[in-house]
Amino acid sequence: MSLLEVRDLTVTYADGAAAVRGVDLRLDAGSKLGIAGESGCGKSTLALALLRLLPAGARVGGEILLDGEDVLAMKWGRVRAVRWAGASIVFQGAMHSLNPVHRIGDQIAEPIVLHGRATAAGARKRAGELLEQVGLPAARASAYPHELSGGQRQRVMIAMALACDPRLIVADEPTTALDVMIQAQILRLIEQSVADQGVGLVMISHDLAVLADTCDRLAVMYAGRVVEEGPAAQVHEDARHPYARALSDAFPRIGDPSSRRAPRGLPGDPPDPSALPGGCTFHPRCPVALDSCAVDDQPLREVGRAWRAACVRVGRDGAQAPAAGHDGVPPPGEALRPAGAEPDGGPARTGPDGKATHPTATKPDGKTTPPAGTEPDGKAAPPTTPKPDGGPARPGEEARPGTP
Repeated sequence: MSLLEVRDLTVTYADGAAAVRGVDLRLDAGSKLGIAGESGCGKSTLALALLRLLPAGARVGGEILLDGEDVLAMKWGRVRAVRWAGASIVFQGAMHSLNPVHRIGDQIAEPIVLHGRATAAGARKRAGELLEQVGLPAARASAYPHELSGGQRQRVMIAMALACDPRLIVADEPTTALDVMIQAQILRLIEQSVADQGVGLVMISHDLAVLADTCDRLAVMYAGRVVEEGPAAQVHEDARHPYARALSDAFPRIGDPSSRRAPRGLPGDPPDPSALPGGCTFHPRCPVALDSCAVDDQPLREVGRAWRAACVRVGRDGAQAPAAGHDGVPPPGEALRPAGAEPDGGPARTGPDGKATHPTATKPDGKTTPPAGTEPDGKAAPPTTPKPDGGPARPGEEARPGTP
């Protein structure tokens, strides 16, 4: 049985915005699932739905199975018991998630006491241990949130998430607004916590490179749907959906000058969830969209083993159709026409003897250059004879005696 299984999850806000539309995900204990996408794609809504933290008025459908138990069908008393103990969340923006008038040690100890894991004194001791576990001195338990740096506050949020030994941790943008050194430390801390305690991790981020380095699997969301899901490294390096490919190409490859000198972007913004376009919701921004994409929505199709993408260019049998490049032309190295065919796509031209003639090249002024071995008037050039130095003699020049 999977630790977490999301089946056909839908979330619609009171204003009619369809923030999540038919999401299916699965996570085993000890595994790490990354969720990527632009702002407004439904990532944070999905995270809040997992623990029923959405605002009143939001309509939620589908199933969220945590250890086989549907979170959406739980009574409120059971939901309170599951939060922090069964599943916890690291909220986006630690400064806004911590209570500014309470010391951080008390905030870490609160869920421990509420879930009956320890007495008040034992909870305070446990709070100090958790702070040391995330790389902060236990003495910082007496500090207020404003007395800590951004990276330290994020560590406090991770300590709170680990306080009651949950089976599942949902980390919503845990490294946002942190410098790269602190970001690397936070990521290593999360990975170590997952490895040591065998918990499941759902990590949300805009950065595909971070998720590919941290997570086992990666799901890319667009307009409330998962448009590609598979092994993290493969999705990052060889994404099959044009949107996932654009996200990956937004980050230059270190040591690859071509990616640095030819930056790629994606024009436009994600659609308004309350006014989604018909067909594939990505087609207005897609550089390789077909006419059918404006009419037919695309389901997730198998790309390979445990790898799916919602694109018309992915064949139903799992094989991908020849995909165009980011500018709408076939990628470098892909054959444009059969060998020997003419540029117009027709068959190769042949001479009187039935053999294929050499193609002619066109100059910028529209004139053509003759094939090798012919004169400008189209006649065959006279044979050449070698010079003493081994090079060919000029036309009409006699070969010297003794030349081979």
